[in-house]
Amino acid sequence: MKKRTAFIGAILSLIPLGQPLIIKTGAVLSTAGIMLSLSEKVQARDNSYYFNSASDKAERGDYYGAISDYTKAIEINPSDGAAYINRGVSKRKLKDYYGAISDYTKAIEINPQYSKAYYNRGISKSKLKDYYGAIFDYTKAIEIKPNYQSAYHNRGVAKENLKDYEGALKDYEKSIAIDSDYHLSWSGVGNMKSKLGDYYEAIFALTEAIEISPNYAFAYNNRGVAKRKLKDYYGAISDYTKAIEINPNYAIAYENRGIAKELIGDLSGAC
Repeated sequence: MKKRTAFIGAILSLIPLGQPLIIKTGAVLSTAGIMLSLSEKVQARDNSYYFNSASDKAERGDYYGAISDYTKAIEINPSDGAAYINRGVSKRKLKDYYGAISDYTKAIEINPQYSKAYYNRGISKSKLKDYYGAIFDYTKAIEIKPNYQSAYHNRGVAKENLKDYEGALKDYEKSIAIDSDYHLSWSGVGNMKSKLGDYYEAIFALTEAIEISPNYAFAYNNRGVAKRKLKDYYGAISDYTKAIEINPNYAIAYENRGIAKELIGDLSGAC
């Protein structure tokens, strides 16, 4: 059915030297079976009506209304895993992460091979800083769907938060192997290379991220950090300046530029 799709959630805020989660939801499968009687046809129509109404409300940002309609769809068809997942996404948008996890878990009970349910549950667990739980869910999603690019990226983010930089690097690299144009994973590779002390490779990866997404301020800032580590202070200042041009409120870029200016003896500029 045209409307039976899971809506797209907002991307998490980026953090310096870190990576955002990818929050993607794709089309969800209809759980309606073959209707054998008139009453069942009416029931299916009612379920679809509430599901479609909920999807429309979610797209408009009316998440409370969406939750209400998804709940009605579930009451009519308790085996509608798609409705559970979408209701979970609406709850996550409202920062009800525990409620979202409960809905994703129910969808998994209905269909243990529902990769999107594991993936979305991983996102909510990450929001609660349950990184080990998130890694478990992303891993399950990958087992079901081996080329799940965003699951690799997000698992890398969780590992990075646990300071497993080598593990995070492998996941970011796998994400790039699946989609070489994904700038966030290139940035992740660069940041992990920097964390592991390989600053030349960090600069290479962050440059790739910038070429793909020229207005990605975080990549400029983090490339500046790598250049500063190599004592290329003027190159670092140039990158911090570009990051600030893109985002004039980027406080850390100002701080980093101040440090680099102090290192070249420009105390007035640093202040």
